[in-house]
Amino acid sequence: MTLESISVARKRSYPPRMSAFTQPFWDGLAQGKWQSTCCEACGKFTFPPKPICPHCWSDKMQWKSLSPRGTLYSWTRIHAAPKVFADEAPYAVCVVDLDIGLRIATRLVERDGIEFTCGIPVGLVVLQYQDGPLLASRPL
Repeated sequence: MTLESISVARKRSYPPRMSAFTQPFWDGLAQGKWQSTCCEACGKFTFPPKPICPHCWSDKMQWKSLSPRGTLYSWTRIHAAPKVFADEAPYAVCVVDLDIGLRIATRLVERDGIEFTCGIPVGLVVLQYQDGPLLASRPL
């Protein structure tokens, strides 16, 4: 499944630090792929991607495509943003419980006619900035 892509006509305010290990994640995200690492020993997913399983300490990690659906666990709207994000305020951020058992934090994108309330279904989307992608969530 390819994630929906939303174009953002600006550069990322705080670009992520990429490494040789996380490059597959960022390359995939730029193409609309939602993937992370899964431990071959215990079967648990990790995000962000990790070379060592934090559950069983195995180094047998593999990249797998993940389900992009989940439930909005919590959210807030930032009005008094840190200096680096000040020109983007106000903006919403959230915590999502993904159907695959991961809890992640992302930017929360508006959808016309849907109010943010805890418990609503959300899906992951890609914010395609001029200088690269970022992961976000949006109500379904």
